[in-house]
Amino acid sequence: MTTQEDSRQLQACLPGLRRYARALAGAAHADDLVQDTVERAWRKLDQRGGEMRPWLFSIMHNLHVDQLRRPGLPLQELDDDSVLPAPEHAPGQAIAIGEMDAALARLPLGQREVILLVALEQMPYEQVAATLDIPVGTVMSRLSRGRDKLRTLLDGRPAGSQGSGPPTLKVVK
Repeated sequence: MTTQEDSRQLQACLPGLRRYARALAGAAHADDLVQDTVERAWRKLDQRGGEMRPWLFSIMHNLHVDQLRRPGLPLQELDDDSVLPAPEHAPGQAIAIGEMDAALARLPLGQREVILLVALEQMPYEQVAATLDIPVGTVMSRLSRGRDKLRTLLDGRPAGSQGSGPPTLKVVK
């Protein structure tokens, strides 16, 4: 049986779920992902154990992974007569946001998920680990590698390059 408190907690999580879904699945599929997440959560609310927020993000993560595993993604064809929406931000901001979005899309899914949950949703590492069902050390490792790769991609260097010379190792005594 659901309570008003459950309903209030679920509604309070919606903005974060929308942000995460948009970053994970893109604007075209974000609303569907949020709706599927809320629908599944509502049906299984009595089976929830622990905090609402990480539980909802776990559901969304699992739904997204399931969608990626399905063969064939629906495509929308665009032609020269298609009207595209104008950017909501100033041109410079749109380019910066577009570059970040493109760089995030080039990250492996595991790194992208961790970065989005830590940076965008400001979840503590322990909640991210519980959400994705991975150890905290893996969260920290994926976050570090993902941030490094993002820096490389946004600096305009090809992925894997460390500048002009060979990579250097730091000697720790």
